[in-house]
Amino acid sequence: MKAVYAGSFDPVTNGHIDIITRSANVFDEVIVAIATNTSKAPLFTAEEKQVVLESLMHDRQLHNVSVMQLSEGLTVDFAKQHGARILIRGIRSVKDMEYEMDIESMNKVQNPDVETVFFMADKQYRYLSSSMIKEVAKFGGNLDELVPAEVARLLKEKLQ
Repeated sequence: MKAVYAGSFDPVTNGHIDIITRSANVFDEVIVAIATNTSKAPLFTAEEKQVVLESLMHDRQLHNVSVMQLSEGLTVDFAKQHGARILIRGIRSVKDMEYEMDIESMNKVQNPDVETVFFMADKQYRYLSSSMIKEVAKFGGNLDELVPAEVARLLKEKLQ
């Protein structure tokens, strides 16, 4: 079965990588869809994020994971276009759960054939958010436990 894990990944965190890895162990194929968060100004271009994610998937030998850009439209439409019937979402907290349940309900209205599967964030990653990581990076904080080394290097180049 094919699944889509969509996100802005700006930047990709160790929590994202954990969800991708766990999803790759459950589903036959996982498409990581780089989406644009219209309410935020991205730090990295979609192309930069794709290169980084493809490198990270290759390094981890996740051969059933592909990375694509979701440049416009709804995630449920992207899933249908690519033959996926599952949307993967990560949950860090009760606050995330409420938000994700609303998204799942809206997706069901748009396409009742697409199911959402929630992965609980591993406890070591529950506090991670891309916004907080950018703030830490901006002020030269320690990124070792937050993002892959390649991402930490890119963050430092962009923000310092």
